[in-house]
This record gives sequence, C-alpha cells and structure tokens, in this order.
Amino acid sequence: MPAAEQVSSARMVMAMAGIGILSGILLVATYIGTLPAIERNKAAALERAIFDVIPGGASKVTFARDGERLRPLAEGEAAAVRYHAAYDEDGALAGVAIEAQGQGFADVLKVLYGYSPDCRCIIGFKVLESKETPGLGDKIETDSAFTANFEALDVSLDESGGAIANPIVFAKPGQKSQAWQIEGITGATISSQAVTRILHESTADAVIFLERNLQVLRDGSSSSLVAKSN
Repeated sequence: MPAAEQVSSARMVMAMAGIGILSGILLVATYIGTLPAIERNKAAALERAIFDVIPGGASKVTFARDGERLRPLAEGEAAAVRYHAAYDEDGALAGVAIEAQGQGFADVLKVLYGYSPDCRCIIGFKVLESKETPGLGDKIETDSAFTANFEALDVSLDESGGAIANPIVFAKPGQKSQAWQIEGITGATISSQAVTRILHESTADAVIFLERNLQVLRDGSSSSLVAKSN
C-alpha cells in the first residue's frame, strides 16, 4: 500500500475513534445532566400513584423497614424497602401503598398496590414500570375489568395472624368465584398471571409485617415528615 494511502487510512481510523470518544462523552454528559429531572419525575409519578391506590388519602408518610420495625423515612433518604402510609383529612390511616416487582412477560414489572387494614384487603393497584406488549400485556393498566380486581381483593390473615388465610391466586377470565382471586385478561394471560404472582409473594410478607406495626402507622399522621397531596 502506498505511503499516502496508509496515512489517509490512519487519519480515518483516528477520526472515527475521536468521533466515538466524543459521542460517548456527550451521552454520559446528557445522562448526568438529565438524571436529576428523571428522578424528580419518577418521584412525582410515585406520589401521584400513592394517592391513586389509596382512595381518600390526603397526606402521606413514607416509612422504611428496619428489621421487624418501621421508622419514618426522611425526604431524600434511601431505603431498600419502603411503605407509604396515606392519611385522610382527619389524620386517620386510610391505607398503605406498597411497592412490589417481579418478572412480567417482557421484562421486570414494577407495581404499587394499596392495602387497607380496615378491610384487610387490597383497595388499589397501579403499574409503575412496564414493558409489556402494547395492546395486549399493557391491558393490566387499562382494562377496567382487570383493575376491578383490586377494589377489595381479600388478603385477610388466618387466626394465628402469621399468614394470609387465603393467598392470592389466579382465575381464568369469567371464572372468578372468590374474593382472593385475580381474574385474568383474555389475550394477556401471562401479564395478568405475573401480577397475581407478584401480589401473592408481596402480600405474604408485607401484610403480616404491616399488621404487626399497625400502631406505628396510625401514629404516623403526627410525624413532622407528613407530605400533603397536591
């Protein structure tokens, strides 16, 4: 190869490498620059979802799980497990919003559900993050018959208080007969089964834990960390 062509090829390789490095730097800078806004938007979406899954909620306190106890979580403080207690206008506990996740049809499915100690039932459900198939799997967010499962889904405890009396199970469309069953969606069976599995696993631990810390939750409305609904 002539020397001139070798020089030209070397320059081209160097130019391409330079463009690649510059593109990488720009991508990282863009990510870092937009990360605070992304985190703010996620936090705002979560707060809206909390009051969506707890009807009648007017204010909230987020608690962290500390061993077998709850403690109020300071704003901006991270915690591996969080529970969001919502209170009505009079300061009474309206319910607790619980974050949960598991494998969906396409990817990890993140959800939020509302638990009411008064009825010991799930009173609301919201999808936080999903990559389920548009028009099929995403019906877990939009199908009114499916979301009706979570108006009073029974998760009451057994006589010992140490387990769910009737763990949540899946029912085929049109075959729901018990208050602890989740009726699936035709054409989105895998996604609705995934929701059932996530709630089955989450409630088996979370409901029992929250019931043991019920007084802490009820006293939470007097916390200095109360946040009001917008």
